This record gives sequence, C-alpha cells and structure tokens, in this order.
Amino acid sequence: MDLTTSDLELVRENEKFEDDKEKGLTFHCELYDTEIARKLAQSFLPGLSTACVDNTTGDMFRNPGSVAADIRKEMVDYLTQRSERFVAESVVLGGDLVSDHPYDIISNMVDDFASLKLNLFSRVSGWLLSEKREDKIDDFVQEMEISGFWLLDRREAVAQILVKNVDFKNIFHCDKKFNTAEELAEHVVNCGFRTMNCTNEGCSTVFCASHLEKHDSACPFKIIPCEQQCSENIMRREMDRHCITVCRMKIVSCPFYAVGCQSTMPHFRIQQHCSDNLLSHLLYTLKTIHKGGSEEDLKKRVDQIVELVWLVMGELHDEIHFDHGTPTAMQYTSSSGGLADARDARSLILKVKDVEAKLGPLEVKVAEKVSEELNKAGENSSEEPIEAFNKGGEQSSEVDKIGSEKSTETINKVGEELSSIQV
Repeated sequence: MDLTTSDLELVRENEKFEDDKEKGLTFHCELYDTEIARKLAQSFLPGLSTACVDNTTGDMFRNPGSVAADIRKEMVDYLTQRSERFVAESVVLGGDLVSDHPYDIISNMVDDFASLKLNLFSRVSGWLLSEKREDKIDDFVQEMEISGFWLLDRREAVAQILVKNVDFKNIFHCDKKFNTAEELAEHVVNCGFRTMNCTNEGCSTVFCASHLEKHDSACPFKIIPCEQQCSENIMRREMDRHCITVCRMKIVSCPFYAVGCQSTMPHFRIQQHCSDNLLSHLLYTLKTIHKGGSEEDLKKRVDQIVELVWLVMGELHDEIHFDHGTPTAMQYTSSSGGLADARDARSLILKVKDVEAKLGPLEVKVAEKVSEELNKAGENSSEEPIEAFNKGGEQSSEVDKIGSEKSTETINKVGEELSSIQV
C-alpha cells in the first residue's frame, strides 16, 4: 500500500496551461477556496475504499489493500480527465447540470468511478445492499488513515486542481493573471482566497479571507457576550450550558411556586422578590397549612405572625442596624433570623409552624358557623320525635274519650230499659 508515484506529479502530468500561451499574462494567482478543497479531500478516501472493496469482493486472490495503489492512480486520472472535460460537456454542449457547486460535481464523479470498479460478483449478487459491505468500506478507510496511505495534504493538492477545472463561474478560486511577479505578489497579499487561520484560542480552522466574517460568526471558540445580557463573556460553545445553569439573568420561577406564587424573574432578583413579597408568601403558606380557613382569617393570622416575630426580634434590636430610625415589623421579619431567611416553601412552612406553636390554634369562623349549623340541625331532629310523640298521645286520648262517652251512653240506655220492665 506504499505510495509509488507522487500524487502531485500525477496531477501535473494532466494539467494543461493553455493560458500560458497568451502573450504577456503569464503569472497566475493559484489561490483557491481551502474549505471546499479540504472537504473534497476528505471524501476521496471513502470513494477509494468503496472502489477497492467492490473490486475485490468474492476474489480469493486479491484484497482491497493489494489493489489500492493502482486504483488510486486510476481514480486521480479519471477525476482529472472528467474535470477537464466538464465545462465543455455540461456547459458548452448543454449537458444535464444538476448542481454547479464544485463539491457536488466532483462527488458525483467519485461515485461514478467507484461504480466502474464493480466486479462481476458485486454486480450480480446482493452485495451492494449488504450491511457487511458498509462495515468493510469503513474498516478499510480507517486502515488507510492509520497507515498514512494517502495523506490529507496530497489529497488537497488533487482537490485544488479539480476545483479550478469545474469552477467555471470562478466563485471558488482566483482566476487573476498578471504581467509581472511583483504584481502577482502584491495581489496575493490582498486576495480574497488567501489562507487564514482562526485567531480564537483553541480553534484550528483554516479558511480563505473571504470567509473570515462567516467563520467568525459561527466559530465555537469565539468569546462573546452572554446571550441573556448578563455581564459575563462566554465561549460560544459553552453558551447554552452557561445560560441554563449559572447565568444570573436566566428566568426562573419563584421558590414558592409549590404553594401558589406564579411569578417568574431573573435569577439574581430572587432574594429581592422574596423580601418584597414576604406577606403574600406567608398567606400562600397558611393556605397550604390551613386549607379550611377563610381569606379573612388567614390574613389576620399573617398579622399575628408578623407581630410575634416583631416582638421576638425586638429583643435583638441593639444588634440589628437599620438605616432609618426605629425598625418596622416588616424590617424585623425580613432581617437576619426572620421569616425572610426561608429560601423555599418547605423551609417557610417549618418556620411558620414554629411560630404558630406559640400563637396557638387558628380561630376559624367558618368552622364555628358550621358547628352552629350542625347543633341547630341536631336540635331540630330531636324536637321532631317529641312533637310526634305528643301528637300521638293527644290523638289516643281523644279516642279514649270518645270510647268512654259511647260506653256511658250504652250503660245508661240499658239501665232505662231495665227500669221500664220492672214498672
């Protein structure tokens, strides 16, 4: 697999410098788009590997490595000749031109060459659709890279010639010609295709001068201001992680979201938000603890908690310094050791429960009203059986009275009949 003939010599043997015959303009600018040339050079190894594998599949006496040198030479000759005829075949003669981009044009030529190297076994069998074929091609590419069979700079030299041959619009290479070497040297210094290296630390990209702005706008190693407008300057490739982890401007939910506060804010404003909205957070917390309490009762409870904390913290007044005179209840509550030290719903709930243990049970008017209604309903239910019993007794007394009256009448009537008989 050793390289027997220089790739540069193979290309130069096929070059035709018809422009050199032109009178005067004998100095040509040889600069080109290095990005396109490198991209093409990287595609040559997979193309060569495909041709070698498909050409030796099923052959007991040959393997990809044994034919690589010969097929590489054939590949360079084929691509050079095709590229030289490209303008005449596809543009002048009106051929079918799918794309005018050099990379697409030359990639299609590489695929065409690989197809020409298919042996009989590869054509008639199902080898082309086999997963084993792709694995074997990838393995041979790695083998050539490790052994240095076709170095990248030599592949780029071939790609450079091919780009110039097919770039009929002169977009990806410089076509300037000059009368003297001095003129050429002066042009090269300012040519848009001159090679440049990225100056950002850690970036090794090489590009032509005309692509400087494009590369600079996408270089992953460039230091740029934070996208969320914090004061930090971050490497572009680290920006996403910075914005979602440590950036002080990242938008977060209130730490008391779990108990009902729906506010969102930049991360650095959390402490100020918690301090400014301590009373509302207390109310949310009490609603979680006392789910049956009314809004009015819970607001009174908030006032009681603040007042108690005020009294407790008042004992430490000499140790607390405020800017404006005597501290208020809210200043005591928000000071060190107060309820504002709670950083989330859980810690605030624990602090509130500790304070409530000193205040005693919450007096809930709703509960008293319900209790009264239940007692009233109980009294009504107990009176109804008594009334029914009394009513039943009165009805039975009336029946007894009627019965006794009828009995008396019957006795009197019988007595009168007996008297008349005796007379």
